[in-house]
Amino acid sequence: MLSLRFGESVKVLLAVLAHPDDETFGMGGTLALYAQRGAQVHLVCATRGEAGTVSPEHLQGYQNIAELREAELRCAASQLGLTEFHFLGYRDSGMAGSPENQHPEALARANLNEVSRRITEHIRRIKPQVVITFDPAGGYGHPDHIATHQATVEAFHAAGDSGRFPQAGPPFQPQKLYYATISRRFAGVSLTLLRLIGHNPRRMGRNQDIDLAEIASQQFPIHARVNYRPVAELKRRATACHASQLDWGPAGRGLAGLIWRLERLGTSETFMRAHPAASNGPIERDLFQGVREA
Repeated sequence: MLSLRFGESVKVLLAVLAHPDDETFGMGGTLALYAQRGAQVHLVCATRGEAGTVSPEHLQGYQNIAELREAELRCAASQLGLTEFHFLGYRDSGMAGSPENQHPEALARANLNEVSRRITEHIRRIKPQVVITFDPAGGYGHPDHIATHQATVEAFHAAGDSGRFPQAGPPFQPQKLYYATISRRFAGVSLTLLRLIGHNPRRMGRNQDIDLAEIASQQFPIHARVNYRPVAELKRRATACHASQLDWGPAGRGLAGLIWRLERLGTSETFMRAHPAASNGPIERDLFQGVREA
């Protein structure tokens, strides 16, 4: 079992992501594993995921999509064991080229420096040793994922600099920064399967905005692999919380279910280490490997 304490201080992990469900689908096993082992696990979520559509039955009891998506996140956070989650208050921008891109409150239109300042404020308050965000391509190219990646990288380095964002609190420098990477093996297998059955892999998901072919073509190095088998059931329960995002409509339910079952065969999540710069050494099995006590 990993040690999640430095003397009397607890290890702290912060994930900075864009929408409700990013915390579960991309890295839920990792977050649940560290929470179960005693770490404080925090989430900063840039938007409430109000763009796109959901089936009417999911909206029963909710005033709008944002309220539904927030409720789903609260459910997932309780299953994963998150210590806290925090919204930055931006609006979901939708996929590139969609009308939502032009909304005045959309994350894609926000000033990058201001987004970084808000994230820096959370880093200095939470004081994580390890920060996780999206890869430079945003996983599958979503504008909000890319904006969140860029702002988080800026905030990671600004957090320890007393000359940057002095109004955001006393400086604190996290020790490690990771990018979550999508399993290329899973993407490749799914891509082959979709093509065999005649489905367009470039229009996947509830809103047909996921380009699986593009995901499979991305190449980011893997420096860490976290085996979340002990908490796989917790990830499954958190996934079920995001019911509005699992419903791909009558024509796609069988396909969605098949791909989801394929994904669940795996019990590890992979990461690229952005800071400190990684060498070609052994794959890390613990994101806190080498972290020093403050």
